Amino acid sequence: VRTEPLLGEPPLLVRGDPYSVVVLLQGYAEPEGVGDAVRADGSVTLVLPHAWGSVSGHQESPPEGGGANTALEEAARGPILVDTGGPWARETLLAALARQGVAPGDVTLVVGTHGHSDHIGNLGLFPGAALLVSHDFCLPGGRYLTHGLGEERPLRLGPGLEVWATPGHGGQRDVSVVVAGTALGTVVVAGDVFERSGDEDSWQALSEDPVAQERSRKRVLGTADVVVPGHGAPFRVVREAPQP
Repeated sequence: VRTEPLLGEPPLLVRGDPYSVVVLLQGYAEPEGVGDAVRADGSVTLVLPHAWGSVSGHQESPPEGGGANTALEEAARGPILVDTGGPWARETLLAALARQGVAPGDVTLVVGTHGHSDHIGNLGLFPGAALLVSHDFCLPGGRYLTHGLGEERPLRLGPGLEVWATPGHGGQRDVSVVVAGTALGTVVVAGDVFERSGDEDSWQALSEDPVAQERSRKRVLGTADVVVPGHGAPFRVVREAPQP
């Protein structure tokens, strides 16, 4: 397996049915000044159900009846935002959403891959959305529901759309969003499971659990055709046939 950059500047649209993927903002992590200071922000990705564009942009809040799986599937009927960037990117995020014809009130589900400030710094823009931050799932107003997500038990949001437990970078509760059936195959929005393409020399130093993260990285590389990392450009995963 090798990786190669996916060419194109944000917003990068990967069409699909029933879900398309739009990389709204490309994350970055750049050394600044002396010492170990880094200026960073996380990638922000929009998952758009194909059917959403054909109906009114106004979406009802997910129902409070039923369990977590039902609520998640209902929330995934509208635009889904995976990570929100840091609070310093608020206006940039709003502008990027507007260019896709999406208002903050249209977003029905926000998935935070992990709890670092550069990935969930704008949750307050989406009070009407259901929130899945790491493994914590709540409906608007703070009604929390249990769901049983684990490495052997993904959460199904819709056909070909799942949330995986991919622990390691931020501890045991990191998640990734898996979108199958796009024009480029399966897209995995991986948070900081991958910092960037070619991060083999650096990711361990940033990991709270390198053993778990190595396991998560192998799992993602075994499934993804495209990976959206936390702090760099999306990249393709190329599987080469073994030499005889």
